[in-house]
Amino acid sequence: MQHHLARRLRASGLDDPELVASLERAHHLARGGIEEARRAIGMLRDDELPGPERLPALVADFERDTGIPAAISVEGEGPVLDPDARLTLFRTAQEALTNVRKHAHAARVELRLAYEPAGARLSVEDFGAPPEAPPNGGYGLTGMRERAELLGGTLTAAPTDAGFRVELWVPA
Repeated sequence: MQHHLARRLRASGLDDPELVASLERAHHLARGGIEEARRAIGMLRDDELPGPERLPALVADFERDTGIPAAISVEGEGPVLDPDARLTLFRTAQEALTNVRKHAHAARVELRLAYEPAGARLSVEDFGAPPEAPPNGGYGLTGMRERAELLGGTLTAAPTDAGFRVELWVPA
């Protein structure tokens, strides 16, 4: 999308800082895609799977790529989570941020990871104008919910007065 926008701006004859910014975003997104592909290949080779320790970098990348202010807070000491629960926390945050990027008109995003005695709770909430159309429970939300349920966890996703919130709970 960023390359398409940059090509349109260039074709219109605009020599605009917007063009440079669009190309920069496209570069960062392409680099992020390559890094994600490398991580996926690493997972196929049984390298370490991503988990909650990678959430701060995920949030920083989201903020850099979208320009939407994003913050993360972590509460409590983490119980020992199995690899599937750790991966589910990361993938849920990743998918929720992707949904914010695609569907929300967010002014800011907050992630909160709270470790509880019996598990961990992750919430991803965007604040801003509500989405143009209510979420239809697409494949992203369905996939997150199914992954949580396979672990004995829960996932809720719903509009709030200020935006939209996804909340995941996984057992330890």
